[in-house]
Amino acid sequence: MKYMDRTSVFNVAALRQELILITLNEVIESLEKKGYKAENQLVGYLLTGDVTYISSFEGAREKMKSLKREEVLLALINSYEGK
Repeated sequence: MKYMDRTSVFNVAALRQELILITLNEVIESLEKKGYKAENQLVGYLLTGDVTYISSFEGAREKMKSLKREEVLLALINSYEGK
Protein backbone atom coordinates (compact mmCIF):
# COMPACT_ATOMS: atom_id res chain seq x y z
CA MET A 1 0.00 0.00 0.00
CA LYS A 2 2.80 2.39 -0.78
CA TYR A 3 0.58 4.48 -3.05
CA MET A 4 -1.49 5.52 -0.02
CA ASP A 5 1.51 7.51 1.29
CA ARG A 6 1.36 10.05 -1.53
CA THR A 7 -0.96 12.99 -1.96
CA SER A 8 -2.66 13.25 -5.32
CA VAL A 9 -2.91 16.62 -6.98
CA PHE A 10 -5.99 17.39 -9.06
CA ASN A 11 -5.31 20.11 -11.61
CA VAL A 12 -8.64 21.53 -12.74
CA ALA A 13 -7.03 24.05 -15.11
CA ALA A 14 -5.13 21.33 -16.96
CA LEU A 15 -8.27 19.20 -17.27
CA ARG A 16 -10.26 22.18 -18.58
CA GLN A 17 -7.56 22.89 -21.16
CA GLU A 18 -7.61 19.27 -22.27
CA LEU A 19 -11.41 19.37 -22.64
CA ILE A 20 -11.16 22.55 -24.73
CA LEU A 21 -8.54 21.02 -27.04
CA ILE A 22 -10.60 17.83 -27.45
CA THR A 23 -13.65 19.93 -28.30
CA LEU A 24 -11.65 21.98 -30.81
CA ASN A 25 -10.45 18.80 -32.51
CA GLU A 26 -14.03 17.56 -32.76
CA VAL A 27 -15.15 20.88 -34.26
CA ILE A 28 -12.24 20.85 -36.73
CA GLU A 29 -13.15 17.32 -37.85
CA SER A 30 -16.78 18.34 -38.37
CA LEU A 31 -15.83 21.44 -40.36
CA GLU A 32 -13.47 19.45 -42.57
CA LYS A 33 -16.14 16.79 -43.20
CA LYS A 34 -18.40 19.57 -44.49
CA GLY A 35 -15.62 20.77 -46.80
CA TYR A 36 -14.61 23.90 -44.92
CA LYS A 37 -11.05 24.97 -44.24
CA ALA A 38 -11.31 24.68 -40.46
CA GLU A 39 -8.50 27.11 -39.66
CA ASN A 40 -10.21 29.93 -41.56
CA GLN A 41 -13.56 29.27 -39.92
CA LEU A 42 -12.07 29.16 -36.43
CA VAL A 43 -10.08 32.35 -36.97
CA GLY A 44 -13.21 34.10 -38.20
CA TYR A 45 -15.12 32.98 -35.14
CA LEU A 46 -12.36 33.81 -32.66
CA LEU A 47 -11.81 37.28 -34.11
CA THR A 48 -15.44 38.31 -34.43
CA GLY A 49 -17.37 36.16 -31.97
CA ASP A 50 -19.82 35.38 -34.78
CA VAL A 51 -20.70 31.74 -34.21
CA THR A 52 -22.10 31.41 -37.75
CA TYR A 53 -18.51 30.84 -38.88
CA ILE A 54 -18.94 27.40 -37.31
CA SER A 55 -21.22 24.90 -39.05
CA SER A 56 -24.00 23.31 -37.05
CA PHE A 57 -23.04 19.96 -38.60
CA GLU A 58 -22.54 17.27 -35.92
CA GLY A 59 -23.25 19.84 -33.20
CA ALA A 60 -20.02 21.76 -33.89
CA ARG A 61 -21.62 25.17 -33.37
CA GLU A 62 -23.12 24.17 -30.03
CA LYS A 63 -19.78 22.76 -28.93
CA MET A 64 -18.05 26.04 -29.72
CA LYS A 65 -20.78 28.05 -28.01
CA SER A 66 -20.15 26.03 -24.84
CA LEU A 67 -16.60 27.44 -24.67
CA LYS A 68 -15.50 30.99 -23.93
CA ARG A 69 -13.39 32.47 -26.73
CA GLU A 70 -10.80 33.65 -24.19
CA GLU A 71 -10.46 30.11 -22.85
CA VAL A 72 -10.01 28.73 -26.36
CA LEU A 73 -7.28 31.25 -27.16
CA LEU A 74 -5.51 30.59 -23.87
CA ALA A 75 -5.66 26.82 -24.39
CA LEU A 76 -4.22 27.20 -27.89
CA ILE A 77 -1.39 29.41 -26.66
CA ASN A 78 -0.62 27.10 -23.72
CA SER A 79 -0.64 24.10 -26.03
CA TYR A 80 1.70 25.86 -28.45
CA GLU A 81 4.05 26.70 -25.58
CA GLY A 82 3.94 23.10 -24.32
CA LYS A 83 2.17 23.94 -21.08
